[in-house]
Amino acid sequence: MKKTVLTGIKPTGQIHLGNYIGAIKPALALAEEKDYNPVYFVADYHGLTKIHDPHEMKQLSYGIAATWIALGLNPEKSIFYRQSDVPEIFELSWILSCFAAKGLMNRAHAYKDAVEKNRAAGKDLDDGVNMGLFTYPVLMSADILLFNTDLVPVGKDQLQHVEIARDLAEAFNKNYGETFKLPEAIIEKESSILLGLDGRKMSKSYNNTIPLFAEPKKLRKLINKIKTDSLPPESPKNPDDSIIFSIYKEFADQSEVKAMREEYNKGISWGDAKQALFELMNTRLEEPREKYNELMASPHKLDEILSYGAEKARMKASEFLKEIKGKAGF
Repeated sequence: MKKTVLTGIKPTGQIHLGNYIGAIKPALALAEEKDYNPVYFVADYHGLTKIHDPHEMKQLSYGIAATWIALGLNPEKSIFYRQSDVPEIFELSWILSCFAAKGLMNRAHAYKDAVEKNRAAGKDLDDGVNMGLFTYPVLMSADILLFNTDLVPVGKDQLQHVEIARDLAEAFNKNYGETFKLPEAIIEKESSILLGLDGRKMSKSYNNTIPLFAEPKKLRKLINKIKTDSLPPESPKNPDDSIIFSIYKEFADQSEVKAMREEYNKGISWGDAKQALFELMNTRLEEPREKYNELMASPHKLDEILSYGAEKARMKASEFLKEIKGKAGF
């Protein structure tokens, strides 16, 4: 039997290279495998923990959907939907919350990070923390478990979400008998946390990202800001310590990676390395960028695609939820 692979992205800002390399790229590769059933979604209700402007929410959600399609996701060969269009997810979220220990939620990374930031700022530890932020790992577990997911592509820093889903599935199964599959995380063997322009983890909170579909002029400007060391142009350089090379190899084929590695070993100026990265990225992203802009200008097309996906998602979800509720006595 085919395995179900599921992933979603929340609309809290523009898609950047970290999102693409850590989640979208490996997910798209799996979608092309004949042994997998891809279930991919726009996690708009997760975005509500931070985004409270309705226009911004709608546009950012469209942006996530347009990104998936522009990069090659085929809605005919996958289940691709907007989270808010599948109410069964939220019903399951409540059921799972009744099996989620508060201590487990206390240890969730997003909540712990918020608490530590408040502690450092001398604020009340829960200042600015809403219940959506505190309990969103439960909703994420519902996203995963409702579709009998086998595999979840995640970045290394998102591994905890899959572990929590497994914990909740085991708690339910222990009480009511075998019901949920225990999902497994997929982390690319060579993947690591992508560094941003300043050498820290690429993150919107650090303002050090490169938007995936930045126009050429802005793309060049951002690439030129990438932090480098002070080695002179003619000195050999270690490609494995270079932010520029770490991004380059994500867009290059094997021969291009090999050739660029040799350039580093022989000695390449950082200016030339940045120019090579710009030319490669701009070429590889030209067609997806055009498709993305076309879709963003035609939101009705995105609505049609997402509605079609929601119908397929609900057909699958409603049947399983009925089984889950029956076991719980409803």
